[in-house]
Amino acid sequence: MKVEKNKVVAVCYDLKVDDGETGMVPYETVPEDKPFYFLFNAGEVFPKFEDALLGKSAGDTFTADLSFEEAYGDYMEEKKTIIPKANFKEKGKTNKNLLRIGNVIPMQDNKGGQIRGEITKIDYKGVHMDFNPPLAGYDLSFEGKIISVRDALPEELEHGHAHGPDGHHHH
Repeated sequence: MKVEKNKVVAVCYDLKVDDGETGMVPYETVPEDKPFYFLFNAGEVFPKFEDALLGKSAGDTFTADLSFEEAYGDYMEEKKTIIPKANFKEKGKTNKNLLRIGNVIPMQDNKGGQIRGEITKIDYKGVHMDFNPPLAGYDLSFEGKIISVRDALPEELEHGHAHGPDGHHHH
C-alpha cells in the first residue's frame, strides 16, 4: 500500500536540528517499536515532510530536510510575555510544582485556542513565558523509515487525525 491521501502512516525517524551556528545536532529519535502515527494530508505534519513520503510503502526509507520557514518559522520575541504570578493560583494557593523554570504549561490564547508556553524565568515581575515552538528558528532534518501504511477509518477521517496502530482511540 502506498502513502497517499486518507492513509494512516506510521514512521520512525531521527531528527537533527541546525540553529545556523553549530551544524546539525541530534534532537529526537522516534524508535521503530513506538512509531509516530499520522493521517496523511490532514495538516498534522509539515507539507515538505509529507512530500518525502508520498508514493512510498512500508519498509521504504526517507529523508526530509526542512528550512526553518518550512518548519516552525522564525523565533519571535513578541511571543514572549510576563504573566502575573496570581494567574497561576489554584484554589487560592500558588502551585509551587507548576511554577518551575523549564515547565511547559498548556494555556489558552485570547481566542480560546490551545497554546503551550515554557516558563523561562520567575522574578518579582511575574512568570516569564515563551510561547514560541521549541524548534522555532531551526532547520530540521529527518531520516527515517515507513513502518506501516493503512486505510484511515471513517472516524479518523471525520476527526482529522490518526488514532494509532489499529485506529481505535477514545477521546
